[in-house]
Amino acid sequence: MADVHFNPMDPEFMADPYPTYHRLRADDPVHHSPLGFWVLSRYPDVMASLRDPRLIKEPIAAFVAARFGMATPPPGLGLSMLDRDPPDHTRLRGLVSKAFTPKALESLRPHIQKIVDDLLAGVAGNGEMDLIEEFAYPLPVRVICEMLGVPVKDHERFKAWGLDIARGLDAIMLPPDSEVGQRSVAGRRALAEYFRELIAERRAAPRDDMLSALIAAEEAGDKLNEEELLATCILLLVAGHETTVNLIGNGTLALLRHPAELRKLRENPGLIVTAVEELLRFDGPVQRTARIPSEDITIGGRTIPKGEMVMPFLGAADRDPTQFPDPDRLDITRADNRHIAFGLGIHFCLGAPLARMEGQIAINTLLARLPKLALATDKPQFRQSLTLRGLQVLPVSF
Repeated sequence: MADVHFNPMDPEFMADPYPTYHRLRADDPVHHSPLGFWVLSRYPDVMASLRDPRLIKEPIAAFVAARFGMATPPPGLGLSMLDRDPPDHTRLRGLVSKAFTPKALESLRPHIQKIVDDLLAGVAGNGEMDLIEEFAYPLPVRVICEMLGVPVKDHERFKAWGLDIARGLDAIMLPPDSEVGQRSVAGRRALAEYFRELIAERRAAPRDDMLSALIAAEEAGDKLNEEELLATCILLLVAGHETTVNLIGNGTLALLRHPAELRKLRENPGLIVTAVEELLRFDGPVQRTARIPSEDITIGGRTIPKGEMVMPFLGAADRDPTQFPDPDRLDITRADNRHIAFGLGIHFCLGAPLARMEGQIAINTLLARLPKLALATDKPQFRQSLTLRGLQVLPVSF
């Protein structure tokens, strides 16, 4: 077995993790990092790990807290459904799942199209823009705010908190003296206080939104408690836009770097469904997840002891040549594309149908309205994030 050095803090890895994934799959596919976790990079191993009921989520909070010497969960902040196992995961997910069914979301299509049109109209005369700040970010933020019942005008207030929370997903891969974990907890506290104020308003005057529905469930006394209510609100707000921002940003960058594929899509907008699936596979917005074995398990001939952290890398699995022929080639007509950019199993991304719809509408409209769209930089700047892969800025001209 070759000696593979997996350093997730390497700036080169953040800029382009895929060469490292290829080395891991070839030389050390079940890799034990000196940082104290196991890395899975092959498609079959990642798939199996996401379906294995012995690989669970709830111990992760204690694992991370022990590393950083923090209370778990922080006082007043419960675990969201993303961090829970059945039966609590099932109960909490069931409270919001009806709002995210394809049928429920389809009614939003005209409104999402209008938001996209308005955003592009706002920059039409400028000839250039930061695609992230002026397009990819405000679209999903506005949509999830309206669904949840959060005033859209407050987005600047909670933007930094959301970024700190998202960055906190990397805490376990960073040195124990890193401030990332503490900043993430501070962001969650601030966002929790924001929601406490908003919840008080909705208790007094309920509306037709998810927040009011969740408050009603909490008041019923047997569906979720106050800490779970706050954790659910934070998860919906942050996760409700993070994935889509990165899908639109990464996807547009990939198309601009592959002009033949961009031209193909522009000439045949009906390809947008398979195009978005390929963009998700090619440079997915979520690169990895985590689980902890409830007993000793064997993966790829290696025994992983109970209680150690396992990280299935979705981004690596989606470039596995045994599953995707010529995986480093962007092909918007790729037919057999069973990618796992949204995860798999009981924790499959609840907002996947919404992210897909937003991505399809945004990218197709962008290409139709801006026929001269081009990169305005040779070196797009990716965020300093290991879990959520996305661009900090993406200057484009048109």
